[in-house]
Amino acid sequence: MSNNELLNLAHLRAFKLVAETGSATRAAADLFRAQSAVTRSVKELESALGEALFERKPSGMLPTPTGRAVLKRCERIFAEIGALALWSAARQARRRAPAEGTLPAYLLNTRRLQIFVALARHRHMPTAASSFGISQPAVSSAIRVLESGSGLRLFHRSPRGILLTTEGETFLLHVGRALNELRHVPDDIAELHGNIQGAVTVGALPLGRTLILPNAIARLTARHPGVRVVTDESAYETLVARLRAGDIDFILGALRDNEPASGLHNERLMTEDMVALARRDHPLANVRGLTIADLRHAQWILPRSNAPARGLFDSQFRRAKIKSPMPTVETADLAVIRGLLLRTDMVAAVSAQQLHYECESGELVVLDVPFHHTGRDIGLTMRAEGTPSPAARASIDAIRLAVAELTPPGVIRHYSDERVSQVFDLDPQKVR
Repeated sequence: MSNNELLNLAHLRAFKLVAETGSATRAAADLFRAQSAVTRSVKELESALGEALFERKPSGMLPTPTGRAVLKRCERIFAEIGALALWSAARQARRRAPAEGTLPAYLLNTRRLQIFVALARHRHMPTAASSFGISQPAVSSAIRVLESGSGLRLFHRSPRGILLTTEGETFLLHVGRALNELRHVPDDIAELHGNIQGAVTVGALPLGRTLILPNAIARLTARHPGVRVVTDESAYETLVARLRAGDIDFILGALRDNEPASGLHNERLMTEDMVALARRDHPLANVRGLTIADLRHAQWILPRSNAPARGLFDSQFRRAKIKSPMPTVETADLAVIRGLLLRTDMVAAVSAQQLHYECESGELVVLDVPFHHTGRDIGLTMRAEGTPSPAARASIDAIRLAVAELTPPGVIRHYSDERVSQVFDLDPQKVR
């Protein structure tokens, strides 16, 4: 199902009420609609999914296993839409908050919400219209309905294009989450039939890219060929914003401390220390017993000044009561770091895992200089709320297994062989 073919939210709303009340008649009363209209909505939804959602019995309408899976996802979808409706009402002093359990009709048009997200993304009305094969007036009309219904101004024009207002940013957060949950419905149903499918988007930070993520993806796609993996290598702050919006499924890499109110939680998988790397024929490559003082005049490749790893590096020199050296290059790009190390006498402060293959081949070496208390926790950052898609859950299990199989120096294994064997139905001896 493509982005432009998402399920009808109004039909899902009718289905949810029928499932909760056990009756199309009671659902129709709650929706102030005719029973025939509710029954038609359910039938159209079943047709779109190609699955029966209810067992129709004299005692009422009982959800099938497929219906229960759809209902579980609906709870997340309509929780976001309900929260948006309440927030929009609260922004308007004279607007009455919607009654508990009710949702305003202006928020139940899937295409309208998609058009809003497209305009927010493209910031250009012709492009947004083109992405749906509709006219610019149709886009304007969709936005007017949302602004009229919410009582909020969602966009303003600027020299940089059509930009979201502050209220529009919050509106987008809830709408984006709801639509991303909606995309998972077909994948939830496929899982019931033993098929893991769909796309998973991983926020890939540097410490997870070299070994963990490639190994996990290889394992995942071999076991579940219907899964498509997308990686996002943006800066941490950008990844967090996209994670909160539901645009990425989780972040893999060095963990940061998250405030309790952030809506995120971390899962530590392993810990790895920082090392000093140089090319194999570097003047210091074969020198034993180096000290931090011996490296204060080196040409350093370092993380950016605001990166946690940079603070760990600088602490080594403070510990020795030496002024921390100015970097020759500041970068987190492994291709740049690799190229500079192989062609110059520069030294990089990184995790050895990041350039594992170059160290394994002997092109790069770890200098014999002690770094103290530089362990970085590596793991997963996920939204505290929400239900991961089947593809995301399978990806997370593959990552856990990939971590359990890592045994380079400095790595602390966090998952037991028994745990990963249970996840993937493997012989524990094959995990070792």
